Amino acid sequence: MASLNTFASRDALDVGGRTYEIFRLDAVPGLERLPYSLKVLAENLLRTEDGANVTADHVRALAQWDPTAEPDTEIQFTPARVVMQDFTGVPCIVDLATMREAVAELGGDPEAINPLAPAEMVIDHSVQIDSFGLPGSLERNKELEYERNAERYQFLRWGQGALDNFRVVPPGTGIVHQVNIEFLARTVFTRTETRDGAQVTVAYPDTCVGTDSHTTMVNGLGVLGWGVGGIEAEAAMLGQPVSMLIPKVVGFKLSGAIPAAATATDVVLTITQMLRAHGVVGKIVEFYGEGVGAVPLANRATIGNMSPEFGSTAAMFPIDEVTLDYLRLTGRSEESIALVEAYTKAQGMWHDPSREPVFSEYLELDLSTVVPSIAGPKRPQDRIELTASKEAFRQVLPTYADQASRPTSVTLADGTVTELDHGHVAIASITSCTNTSNPSVMVAAGLLARNAVARGLRSKPWVKTSTAPGSQVVTDYYEKAGLWPALNELGFNVVGYGCATCIGNSGPLPAEVSAAVGEADLAVVSVLSGNRNFEGRINPDVKMNYLASPPLVIAYALAGTMDFDFATEPLGQDAEGNDVFLTDIWPSPAEVQATIDATIDREMYTRDYADVFAGDERWRSLDTPEGQTFAWDEASTYVRKAPFFEGLTMELDPVTDIDGARVLALLGDSVTTDHISPAGAIKADSPAGRYLAEHGVERADFNSYGSRRGNHEVMIRGTFANIRLRNQLLDGVEGGFTRNFLTGEVESIFDASQAYQAAGVPLVVLGGKEYGSGSSRDWAAKGTALLGVRAVIAESFERIHRSNLIGMGVVPLQFPAGESAASLGLDGTETFSITGLTALNDGVTPKTVAVRAERADGSAVAFDAVVRIDTPGEADYFRNGGILQYVLRSLARS
Repeated sequence: MASLNTFASRDALDVGGRTYEIFRLDAVPGLERLPYSLKVLAENLLRTEDGANVTADHVRALAQWDPTAEPDTEIQFTPARVVMQDFTGVPCIVDLATMREAVAELGGDPEAINPLAPAEMVIDHSVQIDSFGLPGSLERNKELEYERNAERYQFLRWGQGALDNFRVVPPGTGIVHQVNIEFLARTVFTRTETRDGAQVTVAYPDTCVGTDSHTTMVNGLGVLGWGVGGIEAEAAMLGQPVSMLIPKVVGFKLSGAIPAAATATDVVLTITQMLRAHGVVGKIVEFYGEGVGAVPLANRATIGNMSPEFGSTAAMFPIDEVTLDYLRLTGRSEESIALVEAYTKAQGMWHDPSREPVFSEYLELDLSTVVPSIAGPKRPQDRIELTASKEAFRQVLPTYADQASRPTSVTLADGTVTELDHGHVAIASITSCTNTSNPSVMVAAGLLARNAVARGLRSKPWVKTSTAPGSQVVTDYYEKAGLWPALNELGFNVVGYGCATCIGNSGPLPAEVSAAVGEADLAVVSVLSGNRNFEGRINPDVKMNYLASPPLVIAYALAGTMDFDFATEPLGQDAEGNDVFLTDIWPSPAEVQATIDATIDREMYTRDYADVFAGDERWRSLDTPEGQTFAWDEASTYVRKAPFFEGLTMELDPVTDIDGARVLALLGDSVTTDHISPAGAIKADSPAGRYLAEHGVERADFNSYGSRRGNHEVMIRGTFANIRLRNQLLDGVEGGFTRNFLTGEVESIFDASQAYQAAGVPLVVLGGKEYGSGSSRDWAAKGTALLGVRAVIAESFERIHRSNLIGMGVVPLQFPAGESAASLGLDGTETFSITGLTALNDGVTPKTVAVRAERADGSAVAFDAVVRIDTPGEADYFRNGGILQYVLRSLARS
């Protein structure tokens, strides 16, 4: 629908002999003072003004934005496109395939279920590091990937053929966010439409939502985008705008220059620590000031990538000459680059360092104060200066081990006899688009490897080493710079182009190492150049996980242990017997930059992305199902018809209060979506493992929870199944267990939930601060809903998971300010009643509801919980039982 154009903002922009229609921001007084990110939202509203979802008052609200006021104005944001990765993308396509059948049953047209906005999926989450440290590792891991995932890939090929506006980047290409900045992102989007018989090309800011929380990496390119759950992404694909409150914007001023010994990784870990301490959940962070122009685009992307670790919705850099240079380097056309420059200058979106926009809050970092750092052992914001890393490790070790040292002899596969102990590095992985997209840290790693090999150093034999680039361009410039031989010598062979270790696809440790770790209960560590290090995420044998820059990953592989001081302890000796310290092999910034300048060119990008959607022979030879609806295979353990629309009618079921609910889990602070819905290995003795075994799947073929997200039967059994989950209903027990109050027995969370549902008992979950932080995975909410949980009561929620819970019909409630389960004296054995939700049936969203928790002795705790349904749009979704039910009914009516 064409904009109502209330503000007469529609205008023409001539660039390079072409005329584009734009919606000028200067037509509305007040928009010129806004931060860059809010200007993007303002243009979005001007262009999509329809008098219903988007009104002139919404535009005026942005023009009159009070940066200090608490957000209270809902707007409807329409992203230009949707990006997906395969772990979260497969269930999206499963839902769309199921919706086609459901809309037909409601009397609608199945073809109405089609992406209206371009949707692009990059298959990057499925490659696992089974083979490592060998010349043939890349090919072997690719073979195993196709063996395990052929059924999923066939399903995606069906979706590519059956759905409009849906394209798939096949496996082995790279990581979605790196492919996004290097190829998919348009920066300024264009769309040609027919109006009054004439062709009109509209130009507007590229924006996106993605089914991965690190979608924010594209913020470094000046593209506003963030992660959403798959259910929200599906709604966006089907034309449903994203409901949001006009956010606060935190201005983050950068000044100074990064010191010689520090890297972009150290910068982003420092920013993560600062912003977590400041508190930016639900806010947009925007970088500004004279220092912005000195920040390379790759560093901007690294910083944008970790926005979810900050807690922010987005972490934006405005567009400037650095942006244009990157677009040119990565092979974008001169025509599109000229449009980006002309458009942003015409709209007042071009970065002007002399002009300071108004912000809600202000922070500043002098980059010259950044020092080499790591973060761990379980949260990205827990930054440790490298000089203090040994002492920090020793201080935290008692949390993971009952004695300071437990030397354990192990004979490796090649006959080498060595000793393992607490703190030994079991995994050292150069991984994740956070860093593999950044030539400065990747080249530094390659040069450090070269220098280490030249001095006779080698990785310790117990370390599982790997390199998993986010783009084939990395391989190209390593090859051109002659760095592969040294990396291979240290065991950092390329193992695949995908997320790998960063998302838990590290593959098994060598059998003899795994056995020694298990038998001696060793607290071994991983060191990775990733963005997340949550408990249980990287590998089931590894208790402690540390984030570090790629060169430091190699340094720790050389050291072999976290119990190491790089300043005072040598990494080894050279041929002359001289001690070799980290400073002796650390490359200078000048050498790093000279190598980048000599090796990276535009042709690498144009060649690697020339035919990016075609795939290799394996991809092209997959059998592809046909038809507008998918033929479900009842025997499939990967792809099953989604259960969310069973029995759906056009009539709404009234919202009811909750009575007689029991607590399924009592959880602490910083419970992540990894805790709620793990992506990694499936244990044989878990409910999901037993389900697969009962359906004839061999243990070796279990694959991961992430790869099984197209099968709700596996995923519901995997909800709250993280091996490191601590349910405080039980003492000293880790994993997916709870107390079944119907019997008093300790059971798996899945088995207990089935018993409760059979008895008609509703469930609640109690949580602490930052509940649902981490990945955007909507299965953390889907699984919660399917377990029979009606409400989650926590001290605070992360943005995406709170939204996902509403999208699945689970109400997020917040304890009164300053209160918690512990302060209220709740131990989880109580029976809960929640009243006041029925006001939603009258179109009223209650600010609070009354919660009464009754103990077995008849005494009770009563309090008012804050209802975290934040917008009228979210209330509509909740009344419908979820966002997809809302969209489905809307499409059936139309």
